[in-house]
Amino acid sequence: MLIGEVARRSGVSTRMLRHYDALGLVRPTGRTVGGYREYSEDDIRRIFHVESLRSLGMSLRQIGRALEDPAFVPSELVRDLIRRTEDRLKREQELLDRLRAVDASAPSGWEGALRIVELLRGLSSPGAARRQQTILAPADEVPVPAEVLAKAVLAESDPNVAGALRWALARTGGDGVANVASGLRSDNADIRRRAILALIELPGDEATAVLMDALAGSDAVVRRHAALALGARGAEEAVPTLVEMVVEGRNDVEAAEVLGALASGGVEGIVGALVDASAAHPADSAVRIRLTQALAEMPETLAHGALQRLAGDEDRDVALVASALLRVVEEREGVGGEGSEST
Repeated sequence: MLIGEVARRSGVSTRMLRHYDALGLVRPTGRTVGGYREYSEDDIRRIFHVESLRSLGMSLRQIGRALEDPAFVPSELVRDLIRRTEDRLKREQELLDRLRAVDASAPSGWEGALRIVELLRGLSSPGAARRQQTILAPADEVPVPAEVLAKAVLAESDPNVAGALRWALARTGGDGVANVASGLRSDNADIRRRAILALIELPGDEATAVLMDALAGSDAVVRRHAALALGARGAEEAVPTLVEMVVEGRNDVEAAEVLGALASGGVEGIVGALVDASAAHPADSAVRIRLTQALAEMPETLAHGALQRLAGDEDRDVALVASALLRVVEEREGVGGEGSEST
């Protein structure tokens, strides 16, 4: 088969076929009387082998080695191609993200676009100080797009830079909620926790809705952060998790304060939940003492009766703590002592 026919059937240009011949990669086995290249069925089969390997990203040198060396083992080469492809895709994804960030900033001209690029370079700097400076003092007051900040906050491991990123993201008014929320679905626990720390500082109903979802998640650390944030926003759905935090001794002081604020705001059943939790751990003094201390954060009118009952508890340590707190509560509300006689 002559070269023109081979080109039509294989889809490989005659120029490339001549190049293969010059490299010794696919040499036609015959020549016509007139000196034209003539390809056999085996030659054509080899052409298709070459094209198949090229489609995997192999160089012509690698293809020649693969086809000529009977002892050649493809697995190592394939793994190398995978690594190179992954690196290339990573670079291309970074370029795509950078282009999207520039587009999202809607620059009015090349000068504005170049300023955004400089900001992005600063955020990707290996030096934490440079990254933090980029966030706190953007060049020429060019705002960093929320999408860029959200991506950076999920990747940032330095606590000082992370704090600056959360501050800058909060200033966007909650525009980055969806991007940060994606971090809650990560298999990486560090990324999930960076996401929740950013979300609790974002305002608005969208952030609150995401926090509600996080409250039902499987990551206990994320749930605790979500509960504290939602409780501070007045969400009674956070109460069970906050009570659980007191029981477990995880951020129990903060949880008790938030429960007190919720009770003062009219959320019902909190004192009963604390008392029930205490009854559920009759043999654990430490747990019951924490729950008793949490009662002191409740409004006086709600806490007084529960503390009075606990002051007579069989557990001496619980009774002593309850008695001391009861006196504090009575002084605050003017029950008993000098306060009750001053009317």
